[in-house]
Amino acid sequence: MPETGTATAAAWRRRGAALLRVLAVWAVSTLTLVLLALLLPDFRLQSADGDSFTRVGATAALGAGCFGLLNALVWPWLVRALLLVPALALGSLVFLLNGSLLLLALGAIPDGRGEAGPGTAVVVAAVMSVASSGTSTLLAVTDRGAHRRRLRRLAGSAPGRRSRTPGTVFLQLDGIGRDLLGEAVAGDRPLMPTVAALCGSTHRLTPWRTDWSSQTGASQLGILHGSNEDVPAFRWYEKETGELIISNRPSSAAELQRRAVARPGSPGLLAEDGASRGNLFAGGAGQAALVLSVAARRRPGQRSRAGYFAYFSDPALATRTAGSFLAELVREICQSVRSRLRGDRPRVSRGGLYPLIRAFATVVQRDVVTAAVIGDMLNGRTAVYADLVAYDEVAHHSGPRGRDTRQVLTALDRCVRRIVQATEHAPRPYHLVLLSDHGQSHGETFESAFGHTLEALVRIGCGRPVPRQTRRPESGAEARGAARAALHRPEVSPEPPPPADGGDTERRTAPVVLGSGNLGLISFPDLPGRACRATIEARHPALLRTLAEHPGIGFLLVHDERHGPVGLGAGGAERRLDSGEIAGDDPLAPFGPGAAAAVRRTAGFPHAADIMVNSAIDPATGAVHAFEDQIGCHGGLGGGQSHAFLLSPGALSPPTPPGGELVGAEAVHRVLRGWLRETAGQPDHATEPTPTPAAP
Repeated sequence: MPETGTATAAAWRRRGAALLRVLAVWAVSTLTLVLLALLLPDFRLQSADGDSFTRVGATAALGAGCFGLLNALVWPWLVRALLLVPALALGSLVFLLNGSLLLLALGAIPDGRGEAGPGTAVVVAAVMSVASSGTSTLLAVTDRGAHRRRLRRLAGSAPGRRSRTPGTVFLQLDGIGRDLLGEAVAGDRPLMPTVAALCGSTHRLTPWRTDWSSQTGASQLGILHGSNEDVPAFRWYEKETGELIISNRPSSAAELQRRAVARPGSPGLLAEDGASRGNLFAGGAGQAALVLSVAARRRPGQRSRAGYFAYFSDPALATRTAGSFLAELVREICQSVRSRLRGDRPRVSRGGLYPLIRAFATVVQRDVVTAAVIGDMLNGRTAVYADLVAYDEVAHHSGPRGRDTRQVLTALDRCVRRIVQATEHAPRPYHLVLLSDHGQSHGETFESAFGHTLEALVRIGCGRPVPRQTRRPESGAEARGAARAALHRPEVSPEPPPPADGGDTERRTAPVVLGSGNLGLISFPDLPGRACRATIEARHPALLRTLAEHPGIGFLLVHDERHGPVGLGAGGAERRLDSGEIAGDDPLAPFGPGAAAAVRRTAGFPHAADIMVNSAIDPATGAVHAFEDQIGCHGGLGGGQSHAFLLSPGALSPPTPPGGELVGAEAVHRVLRGWLRETAGQPDHATEPTPTPAAP
């Protein structure tokens, strides 16, 4: 009986505290309305004949109350209905919708005392939302229960039970290489102070080396699903179907995930009470939001855009993010103009849709994913994997170490700090693991450096005419796929490759040339299977020599009918990957000790192209040449793109044995799975493969 009385008293205390918070927010909103009525000439809260200050205060209180009720009752349903429209459009409509609700609230005031023009209503509604949100947040600091409940709603699920077993958050900082992270946490005033504090106290930094295809599609598929077999690049051509697979297209991501799940092995990193946020793939998670591979699904808990509703259902968050989105648009335009005026080199085009894509990646995706992760933690989720793509998107256009990217690194550090702070409110302890999927390499684009594209060079080597205007491929940045899904834009393939049958001879025999960062892929659609070296030379005697001797190309991978996979370089240099034999200078030597093993693995993929092309590397600077329109790139070998990082708590077992090296995304998956079993108190499997020893 005493316990029942104590529980009842606690419940009444919670209700009383909630009522006081509502009254406080109402009072602040009322005062805000009064101040705005004094400052804005097009906004009034009194009759035409004038009213006493008391009457104006009562009118403001009534207007604030009506606006608060509309926000609480109507706004969530309005946002849910607008999930049928693009998420970015929803963000841009936030101010208009909020202003409309304010006009409705003013219309409810008797005698027409509340009046505002449409533009003024938008301003007043935005200020009101920010003021009420700030008040609620300030009051919630002293009431952890209220703060937890507010943030838990962002994850869209019920509160988790308290547990002493730690959960794990895997936060992927897309595109941040090992060396760049070292620079960002160094010095007395590091760019990323929160991450620097982790490095200097509770966490250990472990480098890991990516596969040849150093891009999110291959890395994240391997990390989340345990297999990135037969993912040779960001985009590739499959002869048997005549289709292009492009990692940041929802249909392609779904197909890659299906193939990975069908292979024997891991059920997915997040199969046990996991959540996937902002990723290309789900990882077996029961909760997946903003995930590209499930963008077209409509099952509860599996809708890619469900996270947008959870976030934008709070009008204050929506207003703040929409304002930040507009500010980021202005920032990008100003930075682009300054870059042109300074004459920065190398430089790529930053017009078109790029400012919108950048603002989406650095504001909308960042804020929504961070809030969803915090909500998952407050719900007590066992494992969460999330990807923040902001740095990767900006680095493609501004360079890996440009002035613009430093601001992004600082903003990402604030996201990490918010997640660290959320552990104080979570119902269980959490391990925070930071990692990257690849790095970024810098350099002038292949076209800018040599005056022609890889496609034009291939046509020259094949003796074909070169069009005056060659097809410019869409950028391979992950944020573009996420933004396209958020916009509900239909998938648009690049210009379709020539069919294997039908049409004229020119069209049937034209090679398909694709770029994936500084990795190029050349396929001959009318040649079934993998075309061997002899077949290519018989059809196009000058092609391999033209490519291998080009100063912008480091090496080619072809299949030799006698020696298997062979790396070709300038001056007749060869490396036979199966036997290790080398003729002349080793063409793979400039790319590091692990290059041969990485290339040999890819050579065994069924969908490796007939000719795989890796750009040259400057040994002094590490610069490479992207076959896409990017001055910061990844996708092949050379420079920092192959060197990612893993920042893990010291409380977890070391990811590698002494002297060992972590090589490949599949090895990272095994390490992360081992940590999940370790925190759950489960024995490790004796048959689990171990990280690869360091190459000599």
